Amino acid sequence: MTSNAFLRRLCGLFKVGVLLLSGGLQAQEPEALRVPLWPEGAPLGDGTTEAVEVRITVHRPEAGKANGTAMVICPGGGYGMLVTGGEGHGIAAWLKEHGITGVVLEYRLPKQRPMVPLLDAQRAVRMVRAHAKEWGIAPDRIGVIGFSAGGHLASTAVTHFDAGDAEAKDPVERESSRPDFGVLVYPVVSMGKLTHGGSRRNLLGAEPKPELVELFSNELQVTEKTPPVFLAHALDDGVVVPENSRMLYKALQDKKIPTKFLELPSGGHGLNGYKGPMWDAWQRESLEWLKELKLCP
Repeated sequence: MTSNAFLRRLCGLFKVGVLLLSGGLQAQEPEALRVPLWPEGAPLGDGTTEAVEVRITVHRPEAGKANGTAMVICPGGGYGMLVTGGEGHGIAAWLKEHGITGVVLEYRLPKQRPMVPLLDAQRAVRMVRAHAKEWGIAPDRIGVIGFSAGGHLASTAVTHFDAGDAEAKDPVERESSRPDFGVLVYPVVSMGKLTHGGSRRNLLGAEPKPELVELFSNELQVTEKTPPVFLAHALDDGVVVPENSRMLYKALQDKKIPTKFLELPSGGHGLNGYKGPMWDAWQRESLEWLKELKLCP
C-alpha cells in the first residue's frame, strides 16, 4: 500500500469513527446540494440571456427530521452585494434545526436590470417545486424568506408570480412560481419616497420611470391571490424605515390575506447583528405563525 493510499484509508476510518461516536452513520447530515438555476443561459427579461452561473444551495435536514416545508432564502445587501452568511447559510442552518429545508438563493445583482433578481427568485421556487418529491418537500409548503433588499426580492416574489407554462419543454418552467408563504425581516418593500435609496438605485437606476417605481412598490401589488406573509421590523431601524412593513401589512389586511406584523421595540437594521432577544423573537414567532396556518407541521 502506498503512503497516499494509507493516508486516505486512515482519514476514512477517522470519519467513520467520528460518525459512530456522534450516534451512528445514520445520523450524518446530508451534504448541501448546489444546483444551477439556468444551465442554458440566465434571462435578462428582454428576450436575451447571459452566460453566468446562478445557483441555489439546498440545505436538507437529517433523515427523519424533515417536515416537508422549504424556504427559498433571499439574502440582503442593498442589491449591490449578497450577505450570504448571516442572512443566507446561517438562516438555512436555523431552518434545518426545525426540520425545514433551507434553499439559499445567490441571485444576480440587478445593476439596474430590474427583472433579473425576480427571474432568479421565480426560477428558484419553480426548481424546488419541480424537485419536491426528490428532496422530501411538500409542493404546497414552499415559501420565501428575505432580509432587507432580499426582503424586497421576497416581497416581489409573493406579489409577482405565474402558474407556469404547461407547454414548456423545460419541466421546471411548467411549475408555478407562486410561493405558498413569505417571511420578510426588516424588508425594503416600497420603491417610493420611503424606500432605501441604495436598493432603489441599484435596482431601478438613478431616475427610474414612474411605472417601474409602481411595479416594484410591492405594497401596491397585493391581490387576493397573494400568499400569507409574516413581517418583522425594528421600530428603530434607521436604514430601512419600518413604514415599509407597515404599508405592506395594511395592503395585505385590506385584501384579507393572512398576515402578522411583529413590531420589534429595538435592534435596528440587522437586529443587533443577527443575535439577541429581538432576533430570537422573530424566529420564534414566525415558526409559531407558520404552524398556526398549517404551513409548517
